Amino acid sequence: MTRLTGKVAIVTGGASGMGRATVMRFLADGAKVMVADLNEANGAETLAVAKAQGHADAVAFMRCDVAQEADVAATVAAAEKRFGRLDIAYLNAGVGGAFGPIAETSVEDWDYTFAVLTRSVFLGMKHASLAMKKHGDGGVILVTASIAGMVGGGGSHAYSAAKAAVISLIQNVAAELGPHRIRVVGIAPGVISTPLVHRGKPERYEEQFRRQPWPDRGEPEHIADVASFLCSDEARFITGETVKVDGGLLAQGVALWGTGTSSMFLKSAGVNRGTTGEAMVVRHLEPKG
Repeated sequence: MTRLTGKVAIVTGGASGMGRATVMRFLADGAKVMVADLNEANGAETLAVAKAQGHADAVAFMRCDVAQEADVAATVAAAEKRFGRLDIAYLNAGVGGAFGPIAETSVEDWDYTFAVLTRSVFLGMKHASLAMKKHGDGGVILVTASIAGMVGGGGSHAYSAAKAAVISLIQNVAAELGPHRIRVVGIAPGVISTPLVHRGKPERYEEQFRRQPWPDRGEPEHIADVASFLCSDEARFITGETVKVDGGLLAQGVALWGTGTSSMFLKSAGVNRGTTGEAMVVRHLEPKG
């Protein structure tokens, strides 16, 4: 018997990167999984991989815009209809979001960033908790946070602020849902080699990968391993906690993207829409004397 046997999980942003790796780990650990993602092509590919590994009856896909309440509610309902209940909600979907100097950040890009990174977590917690309360024996809401939400210098101001809000949500909602035996926990990745980070060119980010003290590059499977543990009964007394999974990066201090006027986030502006299938927007800025 594996650690997640009999559990039903939703993984948002489950069609690529850390999400896909976690889908595969959950399936290998005995769970049934609803993969939720905006990118249908990646979703189909993820299903194909899962089915090739012998999990055809334990996996399904739902197109979901995690910033839209109707989509989130429909995804939870679909998981319940397909698999009978909901035990685990891994709220992992994310984008790089707005970047650039504060004076160059548009309200629209700021709002988009918080919609995908923060409002989505609120919506996921809301609808997952309602589903978990139905069967009365608890559950786990796991959230992808970020070390960028714990310290300055780990990401753009919009991304970092959105992730800081997520970490606060984890703590506060854990206190609320604890009496219902629903645990709320977070993972704060460091630099992980995913399409969101390298956009198909991991060699461009070797400098960031080398900044951590641990010699191995962060891989999606490292996150999946921790996710599986946190969602299992082995972690049954852990709630309200966000676990750093960063190769010791934050322990030594972090300035991943340069400091002061050398920061990568001051050389261009725009919005990174991640692996949603929607185009990234970049405006290169002229140096200011």
